[in-house]
Amino acid sequence: MSKIEIRNVSKKFQLNRNRSLSALEDICLTIPSGQFVAVIGPSGCGKSTLLHLVAALQPVSSGSILIDGESPQALRQKHLLGVAFQDHALLPWLTVESNIALPFRIAERPVDANRVRALIRLVGLEGFEQAQPRQLSGGMRQRAAIARSLCLDPMLLLLDEPFAALDAVTRRVMNIELERVWLEKQLTTILVTHSVEEAVFLADRIVVLSGRPGHVTEILDIPFHRPRVAECTRKDEFHRLIDHLTELLEPVKGGE
Repeated sequence: MSKIEIRNVSKKFQLNRNRSLSALEDICLTIPSGQFVAVIGPSGCGKSTLLHLVAALQPVSSGSILIDGESPQALRQKHLLGVAFQDHALLPWLTVESNIALPFRIAERPVDANRVRALIRLVGLEGFEQAQPRQLSGGMRQRAAIARSLCLDPMLLLLDEPFAALDAVTRRVMNIELERVWLEKQLTTILVTHSVEEAVFLADRIVVLSGRPGHVTEILDIPFHRPRVAECTRKDEFHRLIDHLTELLEPVKGGE
């Protein structure tokens, strides 16, 4: 488990010689070890960009990010960041078992067959070890992708819209499954999502970003005990939180 410190982080993209785009501006955020944080905001606000900065997939323009005192780049080189995206990115010619074991080969480490089997059990894919991605449902492919992200026992789990392509029923099932997996591992986790309901169901805290350039407008603690089950989504407080967060995401009256 890892503490994340994001200090005055801004990110600009150079569009051409004379024009740049400010995606994030002066982001300050501390995430304690073992906490599950969801990041929401309007489209184009820089949610995924923020995750990419923490994952060392892009450099910050200014400010700093430290994970237990180390840079994201250092942890990435040590293969200690687990990442899963909306596109499961499973290799179509490999089996479920081989896809999950792939990080061992990329890191040039011996494959730990016991760990691979344990992760397959953890995400509920027993019996599908030798299946190829085309033989799996969308939800099953995302289960495999999450198992792969946990393969090398990462310090930090980063999830960028992992269930966005799924239908509503499957997505809700995957939310319940993700919480079950998270409760067993209790890794420090950042989830980027467009779904306010998903954020409220899964997170300990929700970070709300403004429209571009994204900056933190509110941080909200979620009061529900774990484990959370489907009945949680029927509580009045659950719907009050969704209404409040949805209002925060609406355009400012009179603005563009």
